[in-house]
Amino acid sequence: KKASGGENLKVTDLGITDLQSFYKESKKRFDADESFKKRAYEAVVKLQAHDPEHIRLWNNICDMSRKAFNEVYRRLDIHNLTERGESFYQNLMDDVVRDLEASNYQVMDEGRKILWPPTCDIPLTIVKSDGGYTYDTSDMAAIKHRLHTEHGHWLIYVVDSGQGVHLKGIFEAAKMVGWFDPLKHRVDHVGFGVVLGQDKTKFKTRSGEVVRLIDLLEEGLQRSLDRLKEKGRDKELSPKDLEAAQTAVAYGCIKYADLSHNRTSDYVFSFDKMLEDKGNTAVYLLYAYTRISSIARNAKVSSSAIKFVAQSEPLTLEHPKEWKLAKTILKFSDVLLKLEGDLLLHSLCDYLYELSCAFTEFYDACYCIEQKDGETKINMW
Repeated sequence: KKASGGENLKVTDLGITDLQSFYKESKKRFDADESFKKRAYEAVVKLQAHDPEHIRLWNNICDMSRKAFNEVYRRLDIHNLTERGESFYQNLMDDVVRDLEASNYQVMDEGRKILWPPTCDIPLTIVKSDGGYTYDTSDMAAIKHRLHTEHGHWLIYVVDSGQGVHLKGIFEAAKMVGWFDPLKHRVDHVGFGVVLGQDKTKFKTRSGEVVRLIDLLEEGLQRSLDRLKEKGRDKELSPKDLEAAQTAVAYGCIKYADLSHNRTSDYVFSFDKMLEDKGNTAVYLLYAYTRISSIARNAKVSSSAIKFVAQSEPLTLEHPKEWKLAKTILKFSDVLLKLEGDLLLHSLCDYLYELSCAFTEFYDACYCIEQKDGETKINMW
């Protein structure tokens, strides 16, 4: 934008923080200035009509956003994503409008073209009175493409719970026009609540800004390193191993803190709680995993040898802690079946915590490796 505060936006030299500030200031003006709001709507129509200048600026913004997102994906080890932004469905939206018009499901309403899904109190706006498309249009194009072009059998929409009414309308409309057949497809909305700060309000920075994930990861790394140094791990580990431990603890704890809560409910985010080594936390699970890895390493028994013994010798369980661990392991398939039905991931976290507790009790009571008369004995069963 011009230094004088004009509206000729040039985004090539802006960072993602500048774009966020620009968006917030634009939103304030959009809400307060009717003339600006009208021009904003007109700009959307021009963008959807592939106006070259609007497309150029939009591409610059997308590139900058993509760079920021890719850094988050890199840190969280997320790969093989197929980008499907709203713009991907732009040309497909034209087909959707024609299909709905031909099917007679679409009706005119005060200049708009709308669609009334069954069992829904709010219609979908397919085409606005100014000729522009809406999220309803793009989501209808998306669900049709995902089911009929990409041949998806199970679609999972991970979108905040506030979009429940909107997505219900999309699903019902797709079913009404024959794109979504419940006998052949499964479509789910995985809604989630709000992350709260210690004051039980929406998680924000001290300046009142919404916390960015990249900043959360950075703080997690620092707190993880501080905790490892408190325990003297920096004196025991090489710099490379310390960094690996720092990253594993930080990112693991942040992921687990989110996954271990019922996704439909709001929850309070606490770095101190998620870094505790007791209770249902990632650190406790990491301790259990470290112990298991230590047993395998010290026993010098390969995974193929363990598999051979497991397949060739009968399993005998004598100690109560062995029985408890075995019965806990056998629950795994039931947990997965439940998870497949309700898509509530916290139940898997609860199970992993239960399994870690059962293993820790077994580890303390039953010795997998024994030193006797100067010899090492490996207790396979």
